[in-house]
Amino acid sequence: MDASQLRDDGFVAVVDIEVDSVQPGRSGFVLLGRGADRAEYRLEMHLDIPLDRQTQTVLGEMLAQSEWRILRRASNPLLRKNPPRTRRTVG
Repeated sequence: MDASQLRDDGFVAVVDIEVDSVQPGRSGFVLLGRGADRAEYRLEMHLDIPLDRQTQTVLGEMLAQSEWRILRRASNPLLRKNPPRTRRTVG
Protein backbone atom coordinates (compact mmCIF):
# COMPACT_ATOMS: atom_id res chain seq x y z
CA MET A 1 0.00 0.00 0.00
CA ASP A 2 1.36 3.42 -0.80
CA ALA A 3 0.76 6.79 0.81
CA SER A 4 -1.94 7.65 -1.76
CA GLN A 5 -4.19 5.07 -0.10
CA LEU A 6 -4.09 6.83 3.28
CA ARG A 7 -7.54 8.18 4.07
CA ASP A 8 -8.29 11.41 5.89
CA ASP A 9 -9.18 9.51 9.07
CA GLY A 10 -5.74 7.83 9.23
CA PHE A 11 -6.82 4.42 7.94
CA VAL A 12 -5.18 2.59 5.05
CA ALA A 13 -7.05 0.09 2.88
CA VAL A 14 -5.41 -3.31 3.28
CA VAL A 15 -7.60 -5.43 1.01
CA ASP A 16 -11.00 -5.58 -0.69
CA ILE A 17 -12.53 -9.06 -0.55
CA GLU A 18 -15.43 -10.45 -2.55
CA VAL A 19 -17.03 -13.26 -0.54
CA ASP A 20 -17.37 -16.53 -2.49
CA SER A 21 -18.81 -18.76 0.22
CA VAL A 22 -20.07 -18.65 3.79
CA GLN A 23 -19.92 -21.57 6.18
CA PRO A 24 -21.62 -21.68 9.56
CA GLY A 25 -19.08 -21.74 12.36
CA ARG A 26 -19.33 -22.74 15.98
CA SER A 27 -20.33 -19.27 17.14
CA GLY A 28 -20.71 -17.37 13.88
CA PHE A 29 -19.58 -17.71 10.29
CA VAL A 30 -16.49 -18.36 8.19
CA LEU A 31 -16.35 -16.28 5.02
CA LEU A 32 -14.07 -17.31 2.17
CA GLY A 33 -13.19 -15.10 -0.77
CA ARG A 34 -10.58 -13.61 -3.02
CA GLY A 35 -9.07 -10.17 -2.92
CA ALA A 36 -8.17 -7.89 -5.80
CA ASP A 37 -4.65 -9.32 -5.40
CA ARG A 38 -6.12 -12.77 -6.35
CA ALA A 39 -5.08 -14.19 -2.97
CA GLU A 40 -7.50 -16.29 -0.93
CA TYR A 41 -8.81 -14.81 2.31
CA ARG A 42 -10.64 -16.33 5.26
CA LEU A 43 -12.65 -14.10 7.60
CA GLU A 44 -14.03 -15.52 10.82
CA MET A 45 -17.01 -13.75 12.36
CA HIS A 46 -17.88 -14.57 15.96
CA LEU A 47 -21.24 -13.61 17.46
CA ASP A 48 -21.99 -13.35 21.17
CA ILE A 49 -25.67 -14.18 20.68
CA PRO A 50 -27.21 -17.54 19.82
CA LEU A 51 -28.89 -17.82 16.41
CA ASP A 52 -31.77 -20.10 15.53
CA ARG A 53 -31.44 -22.15 12.34
CA GLN A 54 -33.63 -19.86 10.22
CA THR A 55 -31.79 -16.67 11.29
CA GLN A 56 -28.44 -18.37 10.68
CA THR A 57 -29.55 -19.40 7.18
CA VAL A 58 -30.81 -15.91 6.26
CA LEU A 59 -27.75 -14.17 7.68
CA GLY A 60 -25.46 -16.63 5.86
CA GLU A 61 -27.21 -15.90 2.56
CA MET A 62 -26.84 -12.16 3.10
CA LEU A 63 -23.14 -12.47 3.96
CA ALA A 64 -22.58 -14.59 0.83
CA GLN A 65 -23.64 -11.56 -1.23
CA SER A 66 -21.24 -9.19 0.52
CA GLU A 67 -17.93 -7.53 -0.18
CA TRP A 68 -15.56 -6.48 2.61
CA ARG A 69 -12.96 -3.74 2.78
CA ILE A 70 -10.36 -4.29 5.48
CA LEU A 71 -8.61 -1.16 6.75
CA ARG A 72 -5.97 -0.53 9.38
CA ARG A 73 -4.96 2.62 11.19
CA ALA A 74 -1.62 3.70 9.84
CA SER A 75 -0.14 5.93 12.51
CA ASN A 76 3.27 4.85 11.25
CA PRO A 77 4.19 3.95 7.67
CA LEU A 78 4.08 0.25 6.89
CA LEU A 79 7.46 -1.34 7.51
CA ARG A 80 9.28 -3.37 4.90
CA LYS A 81 9.62 -7.04 5.78
CA ASN A 82 13.29 -7.15 4.85
CA PRO A 83 15.26 -3.97 5.47
CA PRO A 84 17.86 -3.19 2.82
CA ARG A 85 21.25 -4.70 3.53
CA THR A 86 24.22 -2.47 4.00
CA ARG A 87 27.50 -3.40 2.45
CA ARG A 88 30.45 -3.82 4.73
CA THR A 89 33.92 -3.29 3.46
CA VAL A 90 36.61 -5.60 4.65
CA GLY A 91 39.77 -3.69 5.33
